[in-house]
Order: sequence, then structure tokens, then C-alpha cells
Amino acid sequence: MLPTLSNGSLALRPQEETDLPILATYLTDPSVARWFGQDDVGDLRAGTDQVWTILVDDRVAGWMLEEEERHPDYMVASLDIMLGPPFQGRGTGPAALRLALGWLFGERGHHRCTIDPAAANTRAIRAYRKVGFRDIGLARCSARTPDGAWEDSLLMDLLKDELRE
Repeated sequence: MLPTLSNGSLALRPQEETDLPILATYLTDPSVARWFGQDDVGDLRAGTDQVWTILVDDRVAGWMLEEEERHPDYMVASLDIMLGPPFQGRGTGPAALRLALGWLFGERGHHRCTIDPAAANTRAIRAYRKVGFRDIGLARCSARTPDGAWEDSLLMDLLKDELRE
């Protein structure tokens, strides 16, 4: 089970069923639907996955998925993140990522983390680079767009000592 993490007005807490209606409304906004258009609210549900709800001043701001490889010879984690329109462009994404990465590196013992935004999602890529993620390659035709076409994802990673505050 994921812990609740907080830093001032920003918090990550394990997803609750009551978070899903607001997350569902975010999925319908063009700024989110372009990147998560194939998903429905069921795809955001925690189920067996490690899912945080991102809160800003106790308001549901978004969603973060965390997956871990726990084998001692690998110890890599992967993240995915979605923010609702009112919380985009305000530094919320990088702050939420830093909070999760601090826990993954410090408490969980990981040495590396990956993230894989759509290669065309320049806004997300810029935010991930602010945190210290580096480009490592393209995953060709790795995800479908809302219109059913295939698009590339940019594979990015971050080593523990590269995390930027």
C-alpha cells in the first residue's frame, strides 16, 4: 500500500473511490483527452496497481501511477501522471513527481525511475526534464491516440543522484 506523502499544500495519497468522478471529468477536457483519450475512469482505478491521487489544498488535482521492479538487481520504478486543467502549468506536476521520487529513492531503495510520455507531449516532457529526467529513446508506435492512430512515446529515465529540486 502506498503511503500518504505531503509537502506544503501538495499531497499524494492512495486513491479513493470518491476521487474517480472528478478524475473522470478531467479525462473529457481536451488538454487531458489528447494524451489519455483511450482511457476511461475505470483505467484510472487503483485495482491492483499502486495509484496516488494528487491533491492541492485538499482538492483532487490529478492521478499518479507507480509501478516497481523490486528485484535487488534491478530496483527500477516507473511513473505515469495526469493533471486536471486547473492544475496544469503551475509546477504541480514536477512537484508531485519530486515527492514520489523522493519516496521511491529514499524509502523504497530504487536507483532509477522511468517515465514514457507521448513524444508529441512537449509540455509534459519539459516538466519531466525540470525534475531531471533524460531522454533515452523512442518507443515507436507504442500508444494509440484518441482517433486510433499509433504514436511514439519518449522513453525517459532519472537516476537517484540526478533528481533536481
